[in-house]
Amino acid sequence: MNELYENLMSNATIYKFVVALVGVIIITFFITGLKKSVQRYVKDDNNWYKTRKTMNIFGYILGGIFLAIVYSDMLGGITVVLGVASAGIAFSLREVIASIAGWLTILVGGMFKTGDRVQLGGVTGDVIDIGVLRTTVMEAGQWVNGDLYNGRIVKIANSFVYTQPVYNYSTDFPFLWDELTIPVKFGSDYSYARELINQVAQEKTGKYSKLAEGYWESMTRKFVIEDATTEPLVTLAVNDNWVEFTLRYVVEYKKRRVMKDELFTGILTEIEQNPEKVQLASATFEVVSTPPMDVHVDSQLKDPL
Repeated sequence: MNELYENLMSNATIYKFVVALVGVIIITFFITGLKKSVQRYVKDDNNWYKTRKTMNIFGYILGGIFLAIVYSDMLGGITVVLGVASAGIAFSLREVIASIAGWLTILVGGMFKTGDRVQLGGVTGDVIDIGVLRTTVMEAGQWVNGDLYNGRIVKIANSFVYTQPVYNYSTDFPFLWDELTIPVKFGSDYSYARELINQVAQEKTGKYSKLAEGYWESMTRKFVIEDATTEPLVTLAVNDNWVEFTLRYVVEYKKRRVMKDELFTGILTEIEQNPEKVQLASATFEVVSTPPMDVHVDSQLKDPL
């Protein structure tokens, strides 16, 4: 009798395993077919990424519900086993658990999304994927200047959101304040130089100033923050070598290098067209005199050879 009961239990276990395996395979094929069907109607890459992620999560939930139904009569025993082993599991998988919790925090808290320019764990770049355990970033900077891609793809554990600051360049205010300096010779027309730099800045960055102003107004309503100006600002300082003008301006977070090129090109062109009013300064060194040298030759010395 006991042998018959054990055989029935063994057959029932095998039967449930086969049913669970077949069900998971059917769900996998269903989700794959659904993604292929939907892909024909979603043309935008960003929308397709979000749709694909949503269908994957739906597949995981559907598979979990199916397995729970198949093994419903065993849930009590499984719960007891998991309760006993929970302490060991929590300790050994603490990084995995923290990463999953970080993933939920990223999605629910809106810390960043795919396409955002961020700095995570010391890595700066654009978010190209947000996984359950890791966030994937296309890195920018390092040995490449101008916030441009360097070609490295970095995967960062999601648990970093609890231990390190998250810098987002593009969520609520997709602009940056940047600066450049122009050295001008003493004796130049400083008022004209200021006007010249400000004029070029208005021409090149005016469109960003207007857009940034609207975003900043939204920021002041959302956060406790001062109402800063987004218009270009030219300031003057003096050092031992020259008069230094500093231009502060607003630019889109991915356009810093391009904008600096346009500003320097415009400012240099205007200065070179008006050399009688403004001249650029450079570091120079002037030798005033040489110290006296006293050379004495002793005639008593003879050639030892």
